Amino acid sequence: MTSAGNMSNNVENLSPQIIRGVVKEMQDLVNNPPEGIKVQINEEDVTDIQAYIDGPAGTPYVGGLFKVKLTLGKGFPTEPPKAYFLTKIFHPNVASNGEICVNTLKKDWKSDLGIKHILLTVKCLLIVPNAESALNEEAGKLLLEHYDDYSQRAKMMTEIHAQQHKCKGITGEGPLAKKHAGDKKLTAEKKEKY
Repeated sequence: MTSAGNMSNNVENLSPQIIRGVVKEMQDLVNNPPEGIKVQINEEDVTDIQAYIDGPAGTPYVGGLFKVKLTLGKGFPTEPPKAYFLTKIFHPNVASNGEICVNTLKKDWKSDLGIKHILLTVKCLLIVPNAESALNEEAGKLLLEHYDDYSQRAKMMTEIHAQQHKCKGITGEGPLAKKHAGDKKLTAEKKEKY
């Protein structure tokens, strides 16, 4: 199996002790998942960590399912992993390539924080975006100046890109959702007339 050889480059860079710690933490996360977070274990490369995060209630991301990937570099756990959204998302702290910018993965990183903490931090970022450290400047500007527009764009992106695991969302909601978002005002105005 050649693919295993290619994928395990990162595994070879980390000490067996660190690998064991990662495997144990991943198994704990599978057995006791934090609310709204589900991890997937890649048997061939334990440093390839993928998780699904439910869009939190009360945010424009509610109803969406977002796939996140953590990449553990050879400096882990001294150096923070890189985190990416694999699902397209409109968010100030997520670059167009999906990279997530959050202080926990930069200056506030501590080697004992662990994978669960990172995933919870990413989930918190969906609830409380940080416009100050925006990677997506447009989203950051809208968040600060026109929250309704930001919310509408984020909702639309969630409806288009983050519904792939809910079959009913694919047929009935796609482009129509965008159209109906504009209809709400019209129906409200119509009601006033009658």
